[in-house]
Amino acid sequence: MKIRVRRIGNSLGVLIPKATLDSWGITEGDALELGAQGIRPPARGGLSHQALDELRRSIALAVVRRHTAREIRAQILANLHRWKERDVWGRAYEEWQDIASASDDGRLFAAMLGRDEDAVRLRQSAPFVGLLPKEEVRRLNEEAAG
Repeated sequence: MKIRVRRIGNSLGVLIPKATLDSWGITEGDALELGAQGIRPPARGGLSHQALDELRRSIALAVVRRHTAREIRAQILANLHRWKERDVWGRAYEEWQDIASASDDGRLFAAMLGRDEDAVRLRQSAPFVGLLPKEEVRRLNEEAAG
């Protein structure tokens, strides 16, 4: 979209369409950032808890789409083994170890993709890292950031 520079009082300025400001969540008196890339809303202070979990869930979904349950379990157990040896052991890792050691695909996928409190909590310590290419993880992070 092109916007024109016009005279506003003794100054020059631009008018930004209300629909654009609404989509940015900007109201009168809010600040915008002006940089080499143009005018944009200020960077947010990170993702909300809900948005962050949706990002983690989208990463888990991408893992499930690319890999079998057996491959996912093997990666989880390998990561947990390595982290335990390095004395990096979170509270949820024992639960993940139980889930990955069992042969219940439903329980594994529920932990990875569920929307209940347990799944959300477990995804905060997701041990299935390393199964997606870095470019795909980067793309998912960029999509979540908007």
